[in-house]
Amino acid sequence: MSSPKSANAFRNMISPETRDTVKRLFMTDGRRHWRGYALSFVFMGIMAATTSGLAYLMGDVINRIFVQQNSSAIWILSAAVVTMSVVKGFAAYGQAVVLSRVGNRIVADNQKRVLDRLLSQDVAFFSGNHTAEIMLRFNAGAQGARNVLNLIITSLGRDLLSVVGLTVVMIIQDPFTALIGLIVMPIAVGGVRALIRKVQKIFAREFHSAVLIMTESIDAFQGIRTIKSFTMEDQLTQKIYGRIDSLEKASNRMVRAQSQSGPLMEALGGVAIGLVIMYAGWGVLHGGRTPGEFFSVITALLLSYEPAKRLARLNIDLTTHLLGARMLFDVLDKPAVEVDPAGTPELEVKGGKIEFDDVFFGYRETEPVLRGLSFVAEAGKTTALVGPSGGGKSTVMALIERFYEIGSGTIAIDGQKIDQVTRRSLRSSIGYVSQDAFLFAGTIRENILAGRAGASEEEIIAAAKAAHAHDFIMGFQGGYDSRVGEHGAQLSGGQRQRIAIARAFLKDAPILLLDEATAALDSESEAEIQKALQSLQMNRTTLVIAHRLQTVINADRICVVERGRVVESGRHDELVAKRGRYFSFHQLQFAGQQERLSA
Repeated sequence: MSSPKSANAFRNMISPETRDTVKRLFMTDGRRHWRGYALSFVFMGIMAATTSGLAYLMGDVINRIFVQQNSSAIWILSAAVVTMSVVKGFAAYGQAVVLSRVGNRIVADNQKRVLDRLLSQDVAFFSGNHTAEIMLRFNAGAQGARNVLNLIITSLGRDLLSVVGLTVVMIIQDPFTALIGLIVMPIAVGGVRALIRKVQKIFAREFHSAVLIMTESIDAFQGIRTIKSFTMEDQLTQKIYGRIDSLEKASNRMVRAQSQSGPLMEALGGVAIGLVIMYAGWGVLHGGRTPGEFFSVITALLLSYEPAKRLARLNIDLTTHLLGARMLFDVLDKPAVEVDPAGTPELEVKGGKIEFDDVFFGYRETEPVLRGLSFVAEAGKTTALVGPSGGGKSTVMALIERFYEIGSGTIAIDGQKIDQVTRRSLRSSIGYVSQDAFLFAGTIRENILAGRAGASEEEIIAAAKAAHAHDFIMGFQGGYDSRVGEHGAQLSGGQRQRIAIARAFLKDAPILLLDEATAALDSESEAEIQKALQSLQMNRTTLVIAHRLQTVINADRICVVERGRVVESGRHDELVAKRGRYFSFHQLQFAGQQERLSA
């Protein structure tokens, strides 16, 4: 039921982008799983053959049983119908199972590939993309690849073969009836072509609205304390309600556009059936044709109606899945940023001396953060970075772990430039504790084990005791198996911080970075954590960021960082004696404390 004209029309309504995406899917996932698709295609061929055979047998059923009244034909034809139906049922089961297994494997493989590619991106990538968009690409991309391939395979194997087989039956029984299909199909394809462009535009808007809803909802759920504190519920609900209403309208337009192909095919199908009944009925009554031929043709035409309708709207159905497949390729095509060249040496930490030499860096090209920063953190000693907010102190920590690449200058550890060693060896040598201790949504044990996978229970408990965390952990009903909640929401700030310190103890890295590790804590919690940190700092090169100077008075070296440069450095007493910038900070903080004490 096709012609050169209809084939050209079908090709023309497929955009080059769609053709390229489909081709790439078949060359990647399709090629990897061709055996499974070939087997499912065989099952679908059996289904198409049995469907066509049943339509053909209707002629013999009518002629031999009802016209010729042949008793023996009842048993033969009934057995044939039953056999074909059973074979069709088993084939349908086989193709469904095989296609599902292949599809599930494609989803699993692509999720692994996307995860690998995402984890090979740098921190800047995750800073510039919202979690909602990343998760949509992770899930919708893998699902889209499977859905596109399954839809095309089933359309070709089940629907197209069924239409071809049933058309052959109509040609055998009455060639003139096949001509009706040649007339109807181009009209159907041409009618659907205009709908495809409309559906693509609507779906793009619908997808954008869905991303915005997910983005703002995640922000709301993660920032629920801030929302409730500032009584933002009404403001937030109005904003998200507007997004939801917009998505509802787009979805309704999508349904209307997609549903327009149904009435078109219903009308054309009715016209085709009416013409066949008229022609075939006239042939039986006045043309000497048998009733069996009439019923066989009608059966074949009716059975071909649904697969023909699915084929006509194939491109519309592909639209929604192709966007997911393109999202998949967008991620997979991103170059892996954090991939070390083959042969890159590993970092060998002997003492842990950290050197910054004339380092320039900016998150944006026109907005420098570090402007020729130079300092040395001596091996086995504690170096503190102090200064006003925005001076670049936290940036120093991020650059040491190579979360970002510097613009110019050098950063070295024990004389080895960190951009010339593997990232894994570099980060394995560093323990990091920040004021915003991140905990995974698992158990306390799992979060401590993040410091060193495979550690024994004794080592976990020893790390928790060193972090002054063991006592409160054992106070929980589940002990180390207690769940911490999302981002550790079921723990207090001090408890989260001590688990993060236990994780650093378990890692036992020679270099330690402390970024305001006690800034957000009350005095009692801070005192406990300071004890743990003092134990952790022993025999390690430690770099500390602190706004409260009381916590770094005993540091071996204090560097005052302003506007991306070290403007002063020395021990506490030396810097106070200089009466420079450090002295100003010291006076502001301790004068305030004296005022509070005297009050």
